[in-house]
Amino acid sequence: MKNSKAQKLAGTKPNIILVMTDDQGSNLSYMGHPYVKTPHIDAFAKKAIRFNEFHVSPTCAPTRAAIMSGRHEFRNGVTHTIHERELMALSTTTFPELLRTEGYETGIFGKWHLGDIDEYLPGNRGFSEALTHGAGGIGQLYPGSCADFPPNTKSKNKYFDNVLLHNETIVQTKGYCTDLFFDAALGWMKKNIEEKKPFFTYISTNTPHSPLIAPDAKVNALKKRFPDLAKPIINRFGMIENIDDNFGELIAKLTAWGVLENTLIIFTTDNGAQVKDGKEKTPWNNNFRTGKGSPGEGGTHVPCFWYWKGSLQENKEVKALTAHIDLYKTFCDLAGVRIPNTIQKIDGRSLLPVLKNPDVLWEDDRMLFINSGRWAKGTAPVKEGRWGIRSQKWRLVQGKLYDIENDAKETKNVAKEYPKVFEKMKKEYSIWWEETMPLMINENREYGGVEPPLVTRYKKQKASQGIPNWSPLPIKD
Repeated sequence: MKNSKAQKLAGTKPNIILVMTDDQGSNLSYMGHPYVKTPHIDAFAKKAIRFNEFHVSPTCAPTRAAIMSGRHEFRNGVTHTIHERELMALSTTTFPELLRTEGYETGIFGKWHLGDIDEYLPGNRGFSEALTHGAGGIGQLYPGSCADFPPNTKSKNKYFDNVLLHNETIVQTKGYCTDLFFDAALGWMKKNIEEKKPFFTYISTNTPHSPLIAPDAKVNALKKRFPDLAKPIINRFGMIENIDDNFGELIAKLTAWGVLENTLIIFTTDNGAQVKDGKEKTPWNNNFRTGKGSPGEGGTHVPCFWYWKGSLQENKEVKALTAHIDLYKTFCDLAGVRIPNTIQKIDGRSLLPVLKNPDVLWEDDRMLFINSGRWAKGTAPVKEGRWGIRSQKWRLVQGKLYDIENDAKETKNVAKEYPKVFEKMKKEYSIWWEETMPLMINENREYGGVEPPLVTRYKKQKASQGIPNWSPLPIKD
């Protein structure tokens, strides 16, 4: 794949907006979901460049570490979502840090999940604006440092009126979490537009991750449409349709503000859909065999739509194998950032050639390495537990080989028919594992203090100055 055409995009310094939802997978009406209605995201997808072979990690903190670092999450020490193994190595230079060197304002709104200890928080990892909850989800509480603020963990209605961290101050908010994160992002972006500052916006919703809680209006409307569906399912669908409403408002505001010509907008999700959720009777993930947590196609293959009015072709599909690790170089190239050769080794590729010509494939094939991690605390890393490899044509999953190009649902193991492919991929995985093992720096990390850091922080601030009420900046046209 030649890079000459892509140079026209390099250094153009667009605003960049990344919307990434949690556990949604392919749950969009555009993807064929039998119940959910997502008209705003559907309309966006139809005019966007659609990365049809876009892959992330099987679970959430790993995907976030890969995006922020440009390399496999294990190489940042992130091999789990808890047990202190969600802490992204402090030696990692994030791309928001690099965007800041080119004058970008950088904002995160929602879920961080790469460490709640002070030095790991987004404000110390390259973000100039941060409105986030703790842990891996609102109200979560785990042993060690991974814990949200006490009012959230104790709340019976966890997704409403949350206590959040706004930059250095813990604040009391009002309203439904997803609405708040989008509104806060819009207000912040409007301020940067008025000040003529380029920005990177990361809207990272914790929905539709469980607990399954949707606004009442959504639940009541869905009950009328589907009176026979169970309450948890109705709430999951309501969470997704609420995301769609907010996404539609985002596009409407950007249109009204006249910034679509200088703004790249991306919609994706952090892993395959949650298809094992208690007594849920309607799991759906684009008819893949598996979902969240799996090293199979259903665990990592997610929708990814890119739109930039006037600069990218519209209504085009990309077949080339792409991944979350590619965002780092791509964003740096667009921003005109020269990536220092003194930082971590980047695994990803720049997507500028694909963005310029969506019809082409990479000149050299690539392999994406997958391991769900999540082995028990105190045990050695497991090389061949839930593991896999993906190339353009093949997927090797726990010793079974699939011609994924022709068998996306992984129905037939063809390892015996293609022994050379099977052995080559296994060998490549072994080489990768040996290179990666020394970088898994959190495996023996102790839990440390007796109290989670955000709990301590909350108690100290409440005693010294209280918890102030907070609202987003106004977003009038």
